[in-house]
Amino acid sequence: MAHPISNPTISYDRVKLNVGGKLFETTISTLQSAGPDSLLAALSNRTFHHDSNPIFIDRDPQIFSVLLSLLRSNRLPSGSLHCFSIQELAEEALYYGVESRLRCASSPSPLRGIDASIVDTIRPASDAVPSTFSAGQDGSLWIAHGGQISVYDSYLSYSAAVRTHLDDITTICRVWPEIAAVGSESSSGLHFYDLSGGRYTGSVHWTDQSDPRIYKARVSAIANSPDSVFASFDCPHRENGILVIDKSTLQVSSELTRQSGTAAKNTVAGKLRWLPETSLVIGSAVTCGAFGYSGYIRMWDPRSREVVWETNEPGSGRSSRFGDSFADVEVDVDDMSLLKICSKSGDLGMADIRSLGEDPWAYMKDTNPSMRENRHGGNSYVLHCYKGQVFVGKDGGMEVWSKEKGWNERVSRTSEEIWESENQSKQVYLRRNYVDKEEDAGRGMIKRIEGGGERLFVSREDMEGIEVWESSNHCGPVSVSP
Repeated sequence: MAHPISNPTISYDRVKLNVGGKLFETTISTLQSAGPDSLLAALSNRTFHHDSNPIFIDRDPQIFSVLLSLLRSNRLPSGSLHCFSIQELAEEALYYGVESRLRCASSPSPLRGIDASIVDTIRPASDAVPSTFSAGQDGSLWIAHGGQISVYDSYLSYSAAVRTHLDDITTICRVWPEIAAVGSESSSGLHFYDLSGGRYTGSVHWTDQSDPRIYKARVSAIANSPDSVFASFDCPHRENGILVIDKSTLQVSSELTRQSGTAAKNTVAGKLRWLPETSLVIGSAVTCGAFGYSGYIRMWDPRSREVVWETNEPGSGRSSRFGDSFADVEVDVDDMSLLKICSKSGDLGMADIRSLGEDPWAYMKDTNPSMRENRHGGNSYVLHCYKGQVFVGKDGGMEVWSKEKGWNERVSRTSEEIWESENQSKQVYLRRNYVDKEEDAGRGMIKRIEGGGERLFVSREDMEGIEVWESSNHCGPVSVSP
């Protein structure tokens, strides 16, 4: 009987490819690991023999070598990102149908605030100071600067710049993967742009023919749900409200609330968040004047348009932290918790959204002795919840509050039981650590923090560009002297 290798009628497991004039030899199983819809898997369906002619592919052989190594080992060869940009690899990976494999191999380590560090600063093409930005779930980034939006993909490679009709953009929200809703403090209306095609798609204005005070309403905050967009509007005469906009028609479906006046409890909502678990909307406003901070947190049911819970600070005096009003408010949608940072003490308060009452706050008890003396003045605070962590910007510095080791054993009870028992003592145990180094804190006052993918994005006052923070297996926590 003839040996299989010498018999041209017997199929062969190895495949020869001629990519751009360079010969490669691999196995059918390696090509099939690219995925059933990939070009390489389609090529592997052919019948091969030991004397079959190599399949010719008119592409770059050096980049193909990197992608073939990725299929073999599930990781990028060391030094490959020094030879090729991620955009070059991504374009070839898209051609071969292995983009998801490349994305997985090149994605950052899981984000842990305790060992995160600045890996890059993304600067818009015009070198302008960003006015705001939006991070995507895949780690992509949209940066607004002036009236323009610069788009960066999940590899943080520059994709496009979209010029809007606005002079400046101060609020931006992703309402679909490629559609941005934007607002401006200098121009009225909520506007929608398709960033993939650079097209204007529509606008929504708050008007009321029966009330002449409702005109030139500017957008202060935007929130998104699968069916609706929520936007808070502010008029020149201090009339303000929140509109519910149908995403299928981009028309106003209802007016969630309307209020007037200059008092802190009547100012326009500067933050909005939709809660998927309850379909409620949370809005908050914070003002700072000669007598300190004041503001409100309010929760509406869009179906009834009723306020289901609210709190104002300074309050009635019955709060355990009366006189220490919040400087910022954040919502942890995954954990269904409401967080605030106190303006005087810098303490972090948490409340369970499922059991809110007159004074629902539990205050974080710091278990890291070296953090008891804050190295920053705390004149400006920014809160952001992401991946079970609470990031706190204090002036130019950044801290992270994370669950202590053994927390999982403590939370084996139901959430209701945890909060009922913890609220009795007003203490919740998390660990606080610095995210940044001293030199990072000197880069400028933190204005915005937002997570996307396994990245954290940070903007600072008067700084060109957006900082990109990632965790690394090779970096450790910042040492802090007691």
